[in-house]
Amino acid sequence: MNAVPFSLRRVVITGLGFVTPIGNDRSTVTAHLRAGRHGLAPVVFLGNPNLPVKVAGTVKDFTVDSTSWRDWRWPAEYEIPRETLRGLAPHGVYALCAVMQALRDAGLSEEAVAGDDATGLFCASAGSAMMLHHNLAQLHAVRGERGNPMGVVSSIAGTLNFNLAAHFRITGAVCGFVSACASASHALGYACDEIQLGRLRRVIVVGAEELNAETLLPFAAMRALSSASDPVLASRPFDQGRDGFVGAGGAVVLILEEAGLAAERGARIQAEVAGWGQAADGHSMAVSHPGGAGLRLAMQRALAQSGVKPGEVDYVNAHGTSTQVGDRAEALALRSLFTEAGARPRVSSTKALTGHPLSLAGAMEAAFCVLALTEGFIPGNPHLVTPDPACEGLDLPRAAVDRAPRIVLNNSSGFGGSNVCHVLRTPAESPA
Repeated sequence: MNAVPFSLRRVVITGLGFVTPIGNDRSTVTAHLRAGRHGLAPVVFLGNPNLPVKVAGTVKDFTVDSTSWRDWRWPAEYEIPRETLRGLAPHGVYALCAVMQALRDAGLSEEAVAGDDATGLFCASAGSAMMLHHNLAQLHAVRGERGNPMGVVSSIAGTLNFNLAAHFRITGAVCGFVSACASASHALGYACDEIQLGRLRRVIVVGAEELNAETLLPFAAMRALSSASDPVLASRPFDQGRDGFVGAGGAVVLILEEAGLAAERGARIQAEVAGWGQAADGHSMAVSHPGGAGLRLAMQRALAQSGVKPGEVDYVNAHGTSTQVGDRAEALALRSLFTEAGARPRVSSTKALTGHPLSLAGAMEAAFCVLALTEGFIPGNPHLVTPDPACEGLDLPRAAVDRAPRIVLNNSSGFGGSNVCHVLRTPAESPA
């Protein structure tokens, strides 16, 4: 590998793959974002209609609610061999299909990445609580005398990296990230670092999450979930009447490449990751800093690395989960950073349409930012009626704006005060 100076290594995005509540392909997802059409639906967990959780961001055309891989179903266009299925968690099916889709979108074959020492795989997942519960219950039932030989690899937090690395024969590097709702954003950020430092030339970044009782209902015990029964009213980021987040499942994949590699193979460059930043709140294990201090610092660091001024940012895809404390903290961070600089980018949270997919969120919303850049629009806030007073001064468009952004920010925050921000821009905005 050529010893190129750090500053000359640029990171570009050449492929996207989607399995989401608002669509399982690029064109469908784009249409939903433009139209402000949500993918939330009524749900009943554990056969109990009395539970306060009534709505979720569901994945269509996939059936993975059983603990047995023999019962799973997915679109016919994807071929998944039996030996791969045996080790997967339910959200691993989403992830596998999204990787296949992203490789196609990038103009890459599976053979091109297999055994390529310059290609890595970075995954974000909390594991499968459903599979873990099932396997441990079986273990206890027989007093430890028998167990599922695939139980570990199908359930613990590294399940995506284990299975996808083996299936796609990744040899460059394999790594997993677990920082709650900032997980996929961390995966994306560190993938950029590996490319910029010259350790890798391509990284497949994967975020995936299941939607089931074991994954979602523990958040009800924290009083973090919306109890709304109307999908239109359930996920309302930044609205004064919001009452918690709406859970979601799915998988999104981004193909990151060193710009020179992408150019060599004639790939379509969809966007550049100009920089990223992270910072911690040092405040609470579960609640954001009330003034959004950590998120503001993460945004400042991302802008500094990318050489972008606040006034140059056209759009911010906010973390905005629809919780009282989290949305307010982010609004204050955005006001502090941009108002002080006399800037007023448009701001929206696409979780109004998808719900909150936890560890997947950062990858999903980074991919939405790429769609905004390539398709020439800014997503709106379709369920916003009465903005929280903390949002005073922020530009929160209700409907999608038919204007092509040039520079966008993508924010993520997670338990423990993890805050991550990415700066993405159009290739035309990239320095020569």
